[in-house]
Amino acid sequence: MDIQENIINKVAQSGLVTLDPASFYPQGERVLYDIKDNLYMELILREKDFREFVKAHDWAQYAGKNVAITCTADAIVPAWAYMLIANRLAPYANEVVFGDLELLETVLFIKGISGADLEQYRDQRIVLKGCGDIPVPVSAYVELTKKLTPIAKSLMFGEPCSTVPIYKRKD
Repeated sequence: MDIQENIINKVAQSGLVTLDPASFYPQGERVLYDIKDNLYMELILREKDFREFVKAHDWAQYAGKNVAITCTADAIVPAWAYMLIANRLAPYANEVVFGDLELLETVLFIKGISGADLEQYRDQRIVLKGCGDIPVPVSAYVELTKKLTPIAKSLMFGEPCSTVPIYKRKD
């Protein structure tokens, strides 16, 4: 008798469906636009100089990119300054947010998850894959949990061979 005949793939027979949150990874380069470079001595925003910069700057270089606008200097920057930059980026960038790159990643993942049709996972036993080549923010796992809990039979985290139970519907 061949040893191969006795090997049973219990994971394949388990009926678990693996969902990789990285599949919602939004494409496009991530860019941090730091407004501190537009401040006088990295402290003061001079309106006239700033408006001239905004008007003259080549915003097309951000085409197809995902941009987070922030200010890393300890300065008071009026909201309208960020609004002007967002206005100029809007025709070119895929996404524009106020915040850091971590927030940008969160917004991009949540946007991707929100646009996904998760109905295919109705009444399924789902494992949200826990590791991979693409870093997935915790916020994406939270969003997927929120969206899948009402439709899934059960929800687990990890790999099919080693899962952490998150939710099980009471039938």
